[in-house]
Amino acid sequence: MTCSDADYAYLRELVLQQSANRIHPSRNALFDARLKPIAQKAGASSLKDFVSILKVDRAPHLHRAVAEAMTINETSFFRDLKPFEMLRETILPRLIEQRSEQRRLRIWSAASSTGQEAYSLAMLIAEHFPIAAGWDVKIIGTDISQYVIDYARRGRYRRLEVNRGLPARMLLKYLVRDGEEWMISDRIRSMCEFQYANLCETLPKLPVFDLVMLRNVLLYFPSQDRSYLFKDVYRLMAPDGCLVLGNAEQAEDSSDLFEVEFASNSYCYRPVAGV
Repeated sequence: MTCSDADYAYLRELVLQQSANRIHPSRNALFDARLKPIAQKAGASSLKDFVSILKVDRAPHLHRAVAEAMTINETSFFRDLKPFEMLRETILPRLIEQRSEQRRLRIWSAASSTGQEAYSLAMLIAEHFPIAAGWDVKIIGTDISQYVIDYARRGRYRRLEVNRGLPARMLLKYLVRDGEEWMISDRIRSMCEFQYANLCETLPKLPVFDLVMLRNVLLYFPSQDRSYLFKDVYRLMAPDGCLVLGNAEQAEDSSDLFEVEFASNSYCYRPVAGV
């Protein structure tokens, strides 16, 4: 038994409320593919029956499971080279100089998915900034999906995953082969930690960040939710910190808390002082 348009509309609204992820009706087929395992575990014989369960029971764990399943987890090591070039050439050298006395660096990989961005940042620092070897460096990755958080914590990746964006030299230097998988080295793992956070709800207790990576997330957020998120990010950033968005994202449409800065054929955002 197939879902009606009203059922799909209910699912789209549920996901929007739970995660601020706006799913276009043209992508309704994703619900059939991604929710099938959850529906079966819930005892539903079809997606339509599962929607009926969701409407009647309104169980929070099922609603959250639906949102997690529909979260887009597309990622890779060193995804999009320009931002990483900007980090290496401009942002990290400046932050390291500014933090030379404290010898402490905090980085937030928001919507970190299965961890490749956080581990890429750790490898970038280890490879190009040996001066920070004795520093207190922590890269915190957060995501709405507990599954991908657990995946990131394992630090184990399949051949297909390491072949996407990770240079062979860095693969051999910072990962260890274990059968058909590759494990992130202890040195890189020690720089990273992962925890749950829903970016459209009250955030957990987090430190003040010197650098925030909020890439390829805002595209799926309604304007009002983007505005609220920018306020949270601003609150969590050091006054001289830096915010990096995705290539197709910008802060100007949703917030006046950040000003754009162009560097190394790319751009980032700095917190506006005194707001």
